[in-house]
Amino acid sequence: MLEAVKLLWKPPLQIFARKLSGGSSPGFMSSWGYWVGNFAGNVAIITTFTSYLSTFFPVLTSSKTVLEIGSFALKLGNLLTFLVCTALLWGMHIIILRGVEDAGKLNFVATAAKVLGFFLFIVIALFAFDKAVIGPLDAPRYDGNGQAIGLLGQINNAALSTLWAFVGVESAMVFASRARKQADVKRATIAGLLIALAIYIGISFLVMGVLPQRELIQSEKPLVDAIIAIVGPAGGYVLAGLGLISLLGSTLGWILLSAEVPYQAAKQGLFLPMFLKENKKNVPSFSLTLSNALAQLFIFSTISHSMAAAFDFVIYIATLAYLIPYLIASVFQLKLTLTGETYMEARERMVDGIIAALATVYSIWVVIAGTADIKTFLLGVVLLASGLIFYPQVKKAAQQAKEKQKLSA
Repeated sequence: MLEAVKLLWKPPLQIFARKLSGGSSPGFMSSWGYWVGNFAGNVAIITTFTSYLSTFFPVLTSSKTVLEIGSFALKLGNLLTFLVCTALLWGMHIIILRGVEDAGKLNFVATAAKVLGFFLFIVIALFAFDKAVIGPLDAPRYDGNGQAIGLLGQINNAALSTLWAFVGVESAMVFASRARKQADVKRATIAGLLIALAIYIGISFLVMGVLPQRELIQSEKPLVDAIIAIVGPAGGYVLAGLGLISLLGSTLGWILLSAEVPYQAAKQGLFLPMFLKENKKNVPSFSLTLSNALAQLFIFSTISHSMAAAFDFVIYIATLAYLIPYLIASVFQLKLTLTGETYMEARERMVDGIIAALATVYSIWVVIAGTADIKTFLLGVVLLASGLIFYPQVKKAAQQAKEKQKLSA
């Protein structure tokens, strides 16, 4: 347990992988998977921002055709969504290049707006909640062939989407080296998880008691639509405004994380040295630019998909990519409990062993559930496997660094 806690203060998933195997290859793939998940996940946040913005500018959902090439028809709403998403991505890029501290202040304001928006929604929705609207929890759903999907099948289908809601809870550890007090990182992570859990359960249950199921399925911004149903358009504008502010902060935080992961991995010799390049504000500029350039590729998904479809596409890719480092971390903790390394108390070892075993089984289950959409799953696998192309260069650079250290010694 002590070993695991110590490792958390370094780039944790990379270190877990290296300790587990005794080599750098799993550490590299863990870092690569986490990085892929981050820059793909950025696009999900950015498309959500655009969907909230459509409350004020309905033209973002316009189905008017502006260009036709063969069977492909470019809709006005899709084009505008693409332009807004691109502007937001590179606007945040410029802000971050000016310094991490300034970006952190903006993120704090955005987080406050997010909490305020959730609080207002919960208070208002409590008065309008109608349990009859929820309907039976085990009501059958149907697939494209008209076949009923049972409760377990529905849970499998929702596995990746549900996990996405909690992806990033470990991200505070990535920034631990930049914290003034490292003990605060642990407290903030645990407190943040509990607060997020309470908010997610609250708003999910309440919105199901306000919007009928058919409306909820079609909604791209369910909280706003629920508030509009309760108090009218004015309430929707207020909540959408707060949502936009909070999503700006989320976008900022995720882009920062995307740049920090390969930067910290490069410090451990798990990524190419070029990722260590910083600007005058100590921002990992090369890592930031490359991460955002790759995120831009995913933004092209908004050209041919609705905002909701583009969101689903990228969160599937991102979550599948995250599962590799999650699985490695779970197996590493399980290994420690089985061997008894670093443990002095049997009770602590047993508790950690149960948690590690459950985490390992859960990670494997979600990976299997992710194969339901085989095309998206295969794309996620390709993105992960693409890291193998760069690994020989990483290994060569690490070897050269070791030789330089020997010569200087």
